Amino acid sequence: MLQGSHTEMHLFLVIAFFLTVATAYYIYTPLPSAISEPWKVMLLDAGIRFVVKMGYLVDDLGLSHHTRVLNFAVDHLEVLAPHSSEGVSVSDTVFAGLQVRVFESTRELRGQLKRGLLYFHGGGWAIGSGRMRSYDQLCRRMAQELDAVIVSVDYRLAPDVVFPGQYHDAIQAAWHFLQPEVLARYSVDPGRVGVTGDSAGANLGAAVAHEVAMDSQAPIKFRVQALIYPVLQALDFNTPSYQQNQAVPILYRPLMARFWLEYLGGDPSYIQPLLANDHAALDVSQLTSHRDKLNWTRLLPATVRKNYEPVVPLRGSVQMLEELPGLTDPRAAPLLAEQEVLTQAPPTYILTCEHDVLRDDGLMYGRRLEEAGVAVSYDHHEDGFHGCLSFAFWPAYLEVGIRCVQNYICWLGENL
Repeated sequence: MLQGSHTEMHLFLVIAFFLTVATAYYIYTPLPSAISEPWKVMLLDAGIRFVVKMGYLVDDLGLSHHTRVLNFAVDHLEVLAPHSSEGVSVSDTVFAGLQVRVFESTRELRGQLKRGLLYFHGGGWAIGSGRMRSYDQLCRRMAQELDAVIVSVDYRLAPDVVFPGQYHDAIQAAWHFLQPEVLARYSVDPGRVGVTGDSAGANLGAAVAHEVAMDSQAPIKFRVQALIYPVLQALDFNTPSYQQNQAVPILYRPLMARFWLEYLGGDPSYIQPLLANDHAALDVSQLTSHRDKLNWTRLLPATVRKNYEPVVPLRGSVQMLEELPGLTDPRAAPLLAEQEVLTQAPPTYILTCEHDVLRDDGLMYGRRLEEAGVAVSYDHHEDGFHGCLSFAFWPAYLEVGIRCVQNYICWLGENL
C-alpha cells in the first residue's frame, strides 16, 4: 500500500514537472533587452496569444469568425458597466446611432467651460470596445485630471463592417459631438475640443481630423489631435520598425497584415504577398504619386533607419490594389494624405514605442506634418511596445504604460 502511494506521488511529480516546463515554454518569448518588466510582458502576451489561437481554432472548425470569439472574450472579461466615481460622472448614450460612453468631470469650474475630447479605441478595427476596463480607466483619469468631457466611441467592427464603414462611424460621431448645441449640453468650450485614439483608433482619429480640417463649412474645428502608436499605412510592411520588431509582442507583423485585410475586406490569402510588399512593386504605376509619402529613407532619421534596406520588388501585381482600393485611400491610410490636407491639420502629439512594428508610421507622419508647417510633439519610449499604454492600469501596472499615460495627459493639459 505504501509502495503504491509512493508510485502515485512520483507520477504526480513527473506530470507536474512536465506541465510546468510546457507552461514556461509557452509563456517564454525572447524580448529585446530594453523592455522593462519582461515577465509581465510575457504573461500578458501568452494570455493574448492563447485567446487568439482559440479564435483561429473555432474559425478553422467553421463555428464562428475568429474576431467574434475574441470580442466574446472581451465582452465577458473586460467590458464594464457604466459606474460613476468620485470626480467623474459616467454614462452610456448614443451619438448619430453609435454607442458612446461619456465621462464628465464633475468639478465646479465657476462658470468656465470644460475641455472636450473624442476618443477612438484600438483593436485593429475588429476587436474591442471603449467600454473595456483599460479604456474606461484611462478616460476616467483624463476627465478628472483635465477637467474634461471625454466621449469614447464604439464604432462598428470587422468582419461585420469593413472600410469605409468604421471611418463613416467615426466621422458621424465627430460631427455629432462638434454641434454647438451638443457641446453646450455638456458645457464644453468649442475652442478646446480635440480628437485622439490609439493604434487603429489613432488611424480613425487622424482621418477624422483631416476631414474636419478640410471642411470649410465646419463651424468648429479640432484644436489638437493626439495619436498613440498610430497605424497609418499598408503599402510598406518592411519599414525598419516592421523589420526590427516583426516578432516582438504584442503586435506581431503577420497579425497587423491580417488586421488590415479584415479592415479592407480582403482575402486572408493575401497576407504573404502583403508582407513581401508585392502590392508596392516598382512596376505598379498606380503608386507613383504615393511613393514619396512613405519613402522612409528620406522621412526617417539615420538613427532609426540603421542598416535596414527597403524591400521593393521589381515586379508585382495590381490585383490587390484593384480589389482593395482602401490601400491607397487616405481615409484608410492617413499617411497618404496630400500636402494641402496635412497643412490644415491641428497641432499634433504622436506617441511611439521603439519595440513596435508601427513606430515608423508615426514618425513618418510626424515628419510629413512638420514639412506641411504643423507643430508636432513626439513622445518616444525606448522601452515601450505596442499596446503598453493599455497596461498602465490594474492588473498589469506596467511602468512604461504608467509613464505613457502621464506624458499623454500632461501634453493634453498643456495644449488642449
